Amino acid sequence: MHRTGKQTASGSWLRRLARSRATHTGTLRRAARRMLDTGNAVTAAGTASAKTNRLNAALQGGGAHGAFTWGVLDRLLEDGRVDFASVSGTSAGAMNAVILASGLMEDGAAGARAKLEAFWLAVSSTARTYNPGRPHPLDPRPAPDSTTGLMVLDLMTRMVSPYQFNPLDFNPLREVLLGTVDFRRLRRESPIALHIAATEVASGKVRIFETREISVEAVLASACLPQLHQAVKIGRNHYWDGGYSANPPLLPLLRSGRAEDTLIVQIDPTTDRELPTSAQAIIARLNRMAFNGPLRREVELIEHIRHVASEGFAIGGTLRRRVKGHRFHHIAAGDLSRDLGGASRLNPDMKLLYRLRDRGRAAADIWLKRHYQAVGRESTVDLAAQFL
Repeated sequence: MHRTGKQTASGSWLRRLARSRATHTGTLRRAARRMLDTGNAVTAAGTASAKTNRLNAALQGGGAHGAFTWGVLDRLLEDGRVDFASVSGTSAGAMNAVILASGLMEDGAAGARAKLEAFWLAVSSTARTYNPGRPHPLDPRPAPDSTTGLMVLDLMTRMVSPYQFNPLDFNPLREVLLGTVDFRRLRRESPIALHIAATEVASGKVRIFETREISVEAVLASACLPQLHQAVKIGRNHYWDGGYSANPPLLPLLRSGRAEDTLIVQIDPTTDRELPTSAQAIIARLNRMAFNGPLRREVELIEHIRHVASEGFAIGGTLRRRVKGHRFHHIAAGDLSRDLGGASRLNPDMKLLYRLRDRGRAAADIWLKRHYQAVGRESTVDLAAQFL
């Protein structure tokens, strides 16, 4: 890829990162030991009296708020009754999906839990140096969306593009991902099917990268905000954040036919009845509308296919049958993402990440207690009522 030379220009940072990778590896090993000591006992107790159900997962993006999804996955892995079949993801959801698959491949549920924690710790560590959303020490108790760094970044991205202020296209997440995931092995041995969404710049169409196409470039493309990063080139095409076209992808999970239940993990709230009046609140609302729009359209298509199928029209063949009988489930961050403010998406402070993880674990725990027994039998969310 053409980025190899660009990354070399950032050598001083990479040398610091290389020195920290031993620490990152140690963190991964310590996390794995914690999971083995505590998680396996819980898993054994959970699976002794309950069968395992195959389940797809659709993971929405959301920047640092993706740590909520980390918590959801962590609790499901700890419980031990979910057998992940296929996972789709966009942006932070794509990263969670790839880390999940890599951990499961290397060391089962304990390895996945350890690798998810190690990844988010590495993201937080990197952000101590490269973090435009971090409050400045002189900020007088800044509001969530009014940090000095964020205001400077917002002004800068309105006047210059990343091709000007970041001509070398430096992205610290590249090294974090490469230090966490063996992409070559993942393409060959992933125990779950992966579907990662990016948006083709030329057409605006969604591009789904399947398991055998997954690379660090595909994951970075899925999380490429065009205000901050140059478009990611893969083959002859350029890509931006998948949130503009599929957030998260649903139909690829149904087409795969690997499971008949799908759990949607949603970061951004679908509705917000409070009228935004500040400039920052208006921008945040527009962003939520933009990134929830593709999910609404895909749900609308699914509901249309179901309606046509119920009327007895034999169109769509296998896909129609799978859509008609598919069962959906839902875990949402609710108002948490909105209340934290848009700046926090760019500020992966470890305290914030652990707070989000804990909220995700709590939400997953509630879902397990209330709805797990319905997996394999019936949906626990009305898609039309929830999203349309």
